[in-house]
Amino acid sequence: MTNLTRRNFIGVAGIAAAGLGLVGCGGSGSSDTKTDDAKSDATTDKVGASEDLVKAAKDEGSLIVYGSCEEDYLAAACNHFQELYGIDVQYQRLSTGEVQAKIEEEKGNPSGDVWFGGTSDPYNVAAAEDLLMPYEAVNASHITAPQYKDANNNWFGIYTGMLGIMYNKDELERKGLDAPKDFADLTDEKYKGLIWSSNYNTAGTAKLIVNTMIQKYGHDDGIKFLVDLDKNIAVYTKSGSGPSKNIGTGECTIGLGFLHDGIYQIVDNGYENIGLQVPTSGTSCEIGATAIFKGAKHENAAKLWIEYALSPECVELAAKNGSYQFLVIDNAEQPAVATEYGLDPKNTMDYDFDQAKADTKQNVEDVMAALGGGDDRFQTE
Repeated sequence: MTNLTRRNFIGVAGIAAAGLGLVGCGGSGSSDTKTDDAKSDATTDKVGASEDLVKAAKDEGSLIVYGSCEEDYLAAACNHFQELYGIDVQYQRLSTGEVQAKIEEEKGNPSGDVWFGGTSDPYNVAAAEDLLMPYEAVNASHITAPQYKDANNNWFGIYTGMLGIMYNKDELERKGLDAPKDFADLTDEKYKGLIWSSNYNTAGTAKLIVNTMIQKYGHDDGIKFLVDLDKNIAVYTKSGSGPSKNIGTGECTIGLGFLHDGIYQIVDNGYENIGLQVPTSGTSCEIGATAIFKGAKHENAAKLWIEYALSPECVELAAKNGSYQFLVIDNAEQPAVATEYGLDPKNTMDYDFDQAKADTKQNVEDVMAALGGGDDRFQTE
């Protein structure tokens, strides 16, 4: 059976409601991010990097990548970079919260060179702490909207994905329960012990959930919502994709996370029992990013990585390796499967990225304090 014939499309109500009067995360129009970093007469390679940068990067010969996207995409991106340039690439998959904690501990003497993938909220915390290195990337000219990059060039967006609800249709039918349609439904006591989310301390996805609820309901009511939601949550996984990986098997009945992770479970792993729901009152979207760590030992290789990460050579590997986020550069081919499932990043709430940048760290501390510091449901391994 082909992928197309075994897809579960999102309910019409969810899509229609998500599109009513809502401003998209992606927006439209051209980017204002063009730079003057490269010499106009410099020879460029197939990803658009200058000949001088390629040579300097090859002279360094090594690159260390901390990746917060899914493992398959991370591996494919790193292996292809090594194939293109002959630069030895070492990589490790860590959640965004783990990377943030690691570079905070290393205090400007990072063991890695670049960060790849994962939501931008932790990137913003790191940037505010002066732990990322600004870089005038030539290929940033292909970014489709200003909100898809840091204003000071500390990080650059490479994809965007929608936050939503996933559920096991068989388990809900067996329990005689209807599927939740909106975030507010998740606090109904009938779902007690059936919901999985992710750890606010370790997962960038969870930080987006916190900021989304605070922006939707206001600070105090947003915290109250998360406290009420906590009463129904069985597990907080270390990584944001954790809930999606356990829905098809039935271990998790309802999961909060990015809908493209649910698509992967349906299309690539064959779990046709997974349903997807765009919250009817509107939802937010992540910006998956990439950045250079301040003090990177292989600075030129790191700059070359950024040019590569902002090129089709890199981002088009995502859909070939089970990552179906929408791409945010104008010269790359979008993954058709995301649209076929009814996802549209323009049908999202007007998420305030500046507010999230300023408040993420405090918001997470406030939530954890309201929850009493967490318990053994908050996975860290």
